[in-house]
Amino acid sequence: MLTGEYRHNVDPKNRLFIPAKHREELGNSFMIVKDVRGPRLKIYSMGAWEAYIAPIRSQERRLAEAALRFLHKDAVTAEPDSQGRVVLTPTLLAYAGIKKEAVIIGCADYAEIWDAEQYDREMAAEDPEALRAALEALGL
Repeated sequence: MLTGEYRHNVDPKNRLFIPAKHREELGNSFMIVKDVRGPRLKIYSMGAWEAYIAPIRSQERRLAEAALRFLHKDAVTAEPDSQGRVVLTPTLLAYAGIKKEAVIIGCADYAEIWDAEQYDREMAAEDPEALRAALEALGL
């Protein structure tokens, strides 16, 4: 289970440290992709990635092809170096708006990578009471 919030700087070679607890869960090789819902990246283990794209493959062909193209064209299969760093491409960094500091958040079966300033703004604007009410409406 991917959990926790970690802050790390992207170095001049576009390398980002992935927390050891996350690397243990993700395995030796994992996917880093653009998030379709906003300017951030997502990290999936290979198994979680296959599970994520499986429903897309069963959609109408034109939609499936467009979605798979969007998700894969800039994706990277990451393999951390001996110090636990992965290389993020300039395209992925630009998409997520990551300039220097990144925040990595575990979200159960995937993790997110945010630009630290954007993440802080989003968390400050989040309404915990609205979230609580929505979860209670679902019986959670």
